[in-house]
Amino acid sequence: MGNTYQTVLCLAPMAGITDWPMRVMCYRMGADYACSEMVSAIGYLCAKPGNDAYRRLLAVHPEERNTACQLFGRDPSVMGEAAARVSALGRFTSLDINMGCPARKVVSSGEGSALLLDPDRAYRVMEAVRRNTSLPVTVKTRLGYDEDSMNALELGRAAQALGLRWIAIHGRTRRQQYAGTADWAAIGELKARLTIPVIANGDVFAPGDAGRMLEETGADGVMIGRGAMGNPWLFREARRALKGGAPEAVSLSERIDTAVLHARWMVDFKGERLGVMEMRKHVGHYISGLRGATAIRRQVNFATTLEELTALLEGLRTIEKE
Repeated sequence: MGNTYQTVLCLAPMAGITDWPMRVMCYRMGADYACSEMVSAIGYLCAKPGNDAYRRLLAVHPEERNTACQLFGRDPSVMGEAAARVSALGRFTSLDINMGCPARKVVSSGEGSALLLDPDRAYRVMEAVRRNTSLPVTVKTRLGYDEDSMNALELGRAAQALGLRWIAIHGRTRRQQYAGTADWAAIGELKARLTIPVIANGDVFAPGDAGRMLEETGADGVMIGRGAMGNPWLFREARRALKGGAPEAVSLSERIDTAVLHARWMVDFKGERLGVMEMRKHVGHYISGLRGATAIRRQVNFATTLEELTALLEGLRTIEKE
């Protein structure tokens, strides 16, 4: 993003995924920026002090260097108050506003991508957050709610007028969810009509995708979401590709070692029961494509201890050598 913004490769916020173990893993592999799981503004304000769920959602590891907290909500005053309270924690380097989540539970409450249907409210939410924090503010959204409400441009211009740091745009509508392919050309059209920095998001699954996305969209950065699940090396290899180098295959040893470390962090952070349970989905991605992965994945779903999980992962070394 020119000389002002150095962020190029960003880890997208993903509910149930981007806690600090996932974020730190991606930082170690070359991510410039990461975002928390989405935090309900009203839920946070109403939670009792010490509430475990919000304590975990707002936890930041000492290794994190450029992590945003993503807030979602529809009430400007509530979003503003939550912004002030989160900023006072002193843990985050910026605040991100969720205007793109397509989940039915979120949308039915008028939050997330539902704000694409109410540009006036969206503006007031952005303005309230901006007014109540000294941190940089960003917004993440989609092209539109559906093909009849493609108003990301209007949202971008509002963010621009309010002095937000950037707008991240996922190249799909809310109606599409994650179906089909992300429309990079549409992101490019928006970028050409906005002066605010634009971060492109959607369908970066291979190292070369990041460079192609930047070329096709003219965006100021790339945001990687699902492609990083079980594959934090995507940041390292995408950066290598952006510099003209050939991607290097991830060895079996590094894959297993990384998954085991991730599991240990999860247990350290959330305790053995919850940590192992939540790690199961990550393991499925880490071992995807490996010999014996299908059978191991079934067993992983019944693992209840870190020892069991580690033993299953280590067993893949033997299977691959047979």
